[in-house]
Amino acid sequence: MARHVRKGDNVIVTSGSSKGKQGKILRVLTEKNQVLVEGANVRARNVKPSQNNPQGGVVSKEMPIHISNVSPVAAGKPTRVRFVNKEDGSKIRVAASTGEQLGPALKKARK
Repeated sequence: MARHVRKGDNVIVTSGSSKGKQGKILRVLTEKNQVLVEGANVRARNVKPSQNNPQGGVVSKEMPIHISNVSPVAAGKPTRVRFVNKEDGSKIRVAASTGEQLGPALKKARK
């Protein structure tokens, strides 16, 4: 199934405790249909001392958000996404509200 957001997209959170926050997608968890958004859904985690972090302590960390609770940003507002097949065979994502292309082509053109 094609997803409306990809890693690196600028998105806005549409529901939940981080509603209205904008950020970049750091990671897409495809098995659980979740995404990690930079600066959204931040939780404090207690970390045990380890070799990488000898002090341990409290660390702020972004937690996953369901993919249905984020929307791509076009012209500063959330937008829905359309998938368009071009004449050369490539497939792109287009913002439904403005018509601008979101990110690079999903499928390369055939030769």
